[in-house]
Amino acid sequence: MSVPKGYRSLITHHCSLLCCILLLAGCAIPMVPYRSVYEDPVNYVRLEVDDAVLPEWPPSAHAHPKTMRAEDVARILGGISVKEHQVWLQKWLQGEAPLMPAFRPEELALLSQQIAEAFVLAQPDERVTFYLSQPQTSVKRIITTGGVYLHDTELHFILGNWQVVYGIPTYGMIYDRRYPMRPTAAKGFYLYFYPAEATVTQRNSLWDTLLANTTDELVIDLTKTVPGPLVPLARH
Repeated sequence: MSVPKGYRSLITHHCSLLCCILLLAGCAIPMVPYRSVYEDPVNYVRLEVDDAVLPEWPPSAHAHPKTMRAEDVARILGGISVKEHQVWLQKWLQGEAPLMPAFRPEELALLSQQIAEAFVLAQPDERVTFYLSQPQTSVKRIITTGGVYLHDTELHFILGNWQVVYGIPTYGMIYDRRYPMRPTAAKGFYLYFYPAEATVTQRNSLWDTLLANTTDELVIDLTKTVPGPLVPLARH
């Protein structure tokens, strides 16, 4: 028995719609659970669940919640510098790239206060993430994003993007605000901290070296940068 032409068109339409839904579901990247600490139209500070913290392995838990003065956070963030990566020809033509502060003064003022508050609210399985943007046009902005967490007496700082020009796509998912820890482009910078003696040397595997992940994270010894002990808070 033949199917009427109108029914065939209806069946084809529904099948196409179902295929699109299944395709989108398969390609979707799950949203990272978070709690908002601060948000304005162009910036935010959040608490995100850290998948690296395993409930069955207590040593993986972070040292949160914990009190930390905003001025101490400001001093640490103010001691972080960024140096752009250069190939040998760039160095020969332009000279060595200068060290640049990771944050502008207004960014430092915002982050130091909000990150200090976030450490008080953070649970052992959370990390603090931040997103800073400077709108250029309706579809373009300059972004600086990353995350930070406390582990034992160390502060771990990861810079996902630094002054990256991000073009908002005309269609598809906007990744820069949803995933602040993920770079939107290849990382072309190195991280430094002053005083250098407070930087904890990390052991990097050959695989990390091959993937250029050896400078993705700064580990700072707080006993050498923050006067007095950090005060842990009771877990809720």
